[in-house]
Amino acid sequence: MTARPLAVFDLDGTLADAGHRQHLLERTPRDWKAFFAAATEDPPLAEGVALALRSAEDCEVVYLTGRPERCRRDTLAWLAQHGLPEGRLWMRPHHDRRPARHTKLEILRRIAGDRQVRHVVDDDELVCEACERAGFPVIRARWSTPSDTLRDAQQRAGRT
Repeated sequence: MTARPLAVFDLDGTLADAGHRQHLLERTPRDWKAFFAAATEDPPLAEGVALALRSAEDCEVVYLTGRPERCRRDTLAWLAQHGLPEGRLWMRPHHDRRPARHTKLEILRRIAGDRQVRHVVDDDELVCEACERAGFPVIRARWSTPSDTLRDAQQRAGRT
């Protein structure tokens, strides 16, 4: 086991620009299958990628996403395609529809165990607040355009 501190990164809105697929959640019913399938086409967010690469210099980088487990293969391929550091990928269990702030904090506590967390990087303000209340250092990913649609998916629909 490594003694390096952990740098924990979110994906959508932090490393990946999901803006091009937001319209799939604005219709009724929401097209979740197409929304997640389109994630393979997300452009990387330069600021988030640069921070992940810098973090990898002295931290073990891990990824914590609200994407469902069924997206694992595509997500790992996307991370590799865009030159992000190798690291463990933690995803939302298939039938977990709790708000992201609850799901992610529970997983983060498991990830951390007895390890130091250097920082958690996320664009979701409620996730950031929950992590800070739990004592984790947070960097808010404010380099992407906020989306009410994505926020609703993360916090009310429990989908990403």
